Amino acid sequence: MGRLIGRKEYVEELEDVFKSSKSEFVAVYGRRRIGKTFLIDCVFDSKMTFSLTALANATTKKQLLNFNIEMSRQFKRDFTLADNWFTALNQLIEQLETMDNVSKKVIFFDEMPWMDTPKSDFLSSFEHFWNGWASKRNDIMLIACGSATSWIVNKLINNKGGLHNRVTRRLRVMPLPVADCGQILAQKGITCEKYDIISYYMVLGGVPFYWTLIKKGLSVSQNIDYLFFNEVSPLKDEFHLMYSSLFKNHQKYVKVVETLGTKAKGLTRQEIIEATEQNSGGALTEILSDLELCGFVKKNIPPDASVKNALYQLDDFYTLFYLRFLRGKSGQNGAWSKMVNTPRLSAWAGLAFEQVCIHNSAQILEKLKIAGIKTEIYPWKSRKIAGGAQIDMIIDRADNVINLCEIKFSSEKFVITAAVADNIRNKAAVFRQETGTKKSIFITMITTFGIVENEYSGLVQNQLTAEDLF
Repeated sequence: MGRLIGRKEYVEELEDVFKSSKSEFVAVYGRRRIGKTFLIDCVFDSKMTFSLTALANATTKKQLLNFNIEMSRQFKRDFTLADNWFTALNQLIEQLETMDNVSKKVIFFDEMPWMDTPKSDFLSSFEHFWNGWASKRNDIMLIACGSATSWIVNKLINNKGGLHNRVTRRLRVMPLPVADCGQILAQKGITCEKYDIISYYMVLGGVPFYWTLIKKGLSVSQNIDYLFFNEVSPLKDEFHLMYSSLFKNHQKYVKVVETLGTKAKGLTRQEIIEATEQNSGGALTEILSDLELCGFVKKNIPPDASVKNALYQLDDFYTLFYLRFLRGKSGQNGAWSKMVNTPRLSAWAGLAFEQVCIHNSAQILEKLKIAGIKTEIYPWKSRKIAGGAQIDMIIDRADNVINLCEIKFSSEKFVITAAVADNIRNKAAVFRQETGTKKSIFITMITTFGIVENEYSGLVQNQLTAEDLF
């Protein structure tokens, strides 16, 4: 397990499940490239009894052939090629029943949604495998994993049929915090300043696989060119691979994602309907729910707003970066390095740094010494006052305080000018007027290198820097 960075809570949960005195059915899910398989492999490397990784875009016949090959290879004997999943899983049952010498049998089905091909009867056969056999024993740990998060949630966790309430544990694997991503670079022997690590995070987010592609000896700009803007860049086609592999009729999902990409602070459901010309029925509900489950979209409902005024915000760093800089473009060797210090890049960096802070809010709460206090965290946009205000991040605390967070990304200390101070005061006044809050409002600055002490800096009650995200 030495290779695994972070993920302590997941490791502890999985080890606890392994020690259980009953059979357990674990659902592991999360977006593509987030490290689900790597996590399971690291924890159960020497304890794995049988593992099967499904084939992408394959027929039932090929899936069953793949199962047969893995059964023969891993158990070192020949099995008859099954012509249906019921027979195939029964072969696995018969094999496991011969293994009384193994006290806990760990079965891992990776990318399980791909096994559920049309008319394959996979799910009903799997129901029989668990309900009719595994759940009646005390020595089975069954792990179902997949990047198609909506399938895992709808077909397993929220199943209304034979698998209703059968999942005993669920693990949603989330992006890594920025500090852990810095450790990935250190493990590769790459020395990086925290400012540079944050610059990478604004593009890659906390997706471990992307960080493993960063090359030693290249600057941040050179690495981003290598990853995205050259002819053989490893991530330039990731957008299409990601969405097409996760969603049927993925074009509809991409249309919603592209629409959300035009408004950094998010759109209401009605605004999405108007922009995409989607019907207001169940189809859009399913798309938004699937995108939210997969971690691409975040639904924000501030306490002063109704559900219909919830803001749907694009929440995936790679997708935001792709839509802003890569969509419809190719063959731009060295394009990123040429954009350094341009207004276009600076505008994007400011918005991306806001997302970095929101994604690493646990560290911010720690530094503010309020981690033990119940909080709600959300961006806020005025809905009632014309020309009102937008606030980067609100930390609404149970101890009668609200931190109004102003987030600024720059290559040096930030200067609060008279205009900036007036803008911050206006935001606080509009927020208090529109929400009617009686709580104390603490102006909190989160910047890369801190603020310059001047006649306006006294407006700030709390200040944090990039260092505080680690």
